[in-house]
Formats: sequence, C-alpha cells, structure tokens
Amino acid sequence: MTEHSVQLDELDARLIELLAAEPRIGVLELSRRLSVARGTVQARLDKLTARGAIKGFGPEVVPAMIGFGVMSFVTLEISQRYGHDAVAGHLAEIPEVLEAHTITGSGDLLCRIVARSNADLQRVIDQIVGYEGITRAHTIIALAELIPYRTVPLTKAATRI
Repeated sequence: MTEHSVQLDELDARLIELLAAEPRIGVLELSRRLSVARGTVQARLDKLTARGAIKGFGPEVVPAMIGFGVMSFVTLEISQRYGHDAVAGHLAEIPEVLEAHTITGSGDLLCRIVARSNADLQRVIDQIVGYEGITRAHTIIALAELIPYRTVPLTKAATRI
C-alpha cells in the first residue's frame, strides 16, 4: 500500500458500488439503502473524495454514442530531449486523446484515442505524430469492448486485504 492510499472497508465498497450503479443518487437515499446515518455517508464521501479515491461524480460519456466509433491504443516513442511533459502538453491539445500514460517496455507513452472513422483516425494520428518530440507511433485499433472500464470489483477486492 502506498503512503497516500485509502484503506476501504465494506461500507466504502457498498457506497462506491451504489454510486457507480446510480450516479445521480442523493446522499439521503444512499444513507437509506446503506442503513447508516446521512452524516456517515457524507463523511465517507468527503473522505474518499479528499484522499483522491473518488475523482468525480460527472457523467460518463460514451465516445461511440457521440460520433467517435473508432477506439485505438497508440504507443508513442518520444525524443528524450523533449521529455514527457512537453509531449503530454501537445497531446492534451488534441480532443480525441482520451488519456495518456508513461509506460515501460518498447514505447514511452500509451494513449487511448478515438476517431469518427478509420480515415479520421489517420487525421488524429497525423496530428499526434506531427509534433517534433514524437519519433514513432504504433497504433492498434480496438474491435470490440469485452470488459468496460470498471472499478467496483476492485473496490470489493480491496476490502478483503
């Protein structure tokens, strides 16, 4: 466990599970369903949010449903003289770059990107590699999502540690 990690208990896991299933649920309804005081729910939410275990309560947008039906993963190799921060700044300006992570292995960064079509994917990749600090890109197109991004099973497992 890292120095700043949050130890979850069963109540935290149940709270997160309810929020994941019904993001618009209110604190009062959460307290009713969890059979705990409203103040307890609010205190738990405040603690989980303040410590970074919960990042937000906003809507989860499905890119394919708003016209971005092509998802791909791109491994980037970067010029070390530019560094990760400069490349990340460039990538942050491209709306189709959903996330980027520094990685180990044959590349330096791994990005998840979306596009409207395969032709549009070429445009996005060209925009990405058009930056002088990026020396090479390897793209893999995702065909189907078998397991969507999820954290509820992880929060349940965290209570069993």
